[in-house]
Amino acid sequence: MNLDEVKSIAVLGLSPNETKASFIVSKYLQEKGFKIIPIYPKEDFILNERVYKNLDEVKENIDLVLMFRKGEFASELFETILKKGIKRFWLQLGIKNDDIKEKCAKNKISFVQDKCIMKELEAKK
Repeated sequence: MNLDEVKSIAVLGLSPNETKASFIVSKYLQEKGFKIIPIYPKEDFILNERVYKNLDEVKENIDLVLMFRKGEFASELFETILKKGIKRFWLQLGIKNDDIKEKCAKNKISFVQDKCIMKELEAKK
């Protein structure tokens, strides 16, 4: 997946806990110039960004959805991604959903699973 055109990233499951991978990766992405849109049910602000309870609430443009939830949750998210016209869906390291991989391919949505976006960006340096 080419990340050069990505500016805004909705992060599903962005924990406010600074020791969690979702927080560490999101902070890194912010430092690299990406606009982070946190999706988390229990906070108002994470990393100085307004938090949304779910993807449906987000009105601003989303270039990529980055998911830090169990693989089966991708199935719940897919319809919203399709409806919003989001063209990139990334399941973080350790997260897989082959059914959604097939659906993304059929709908021309770039899809990555079981890879760390931070490690992939670091490798491009």
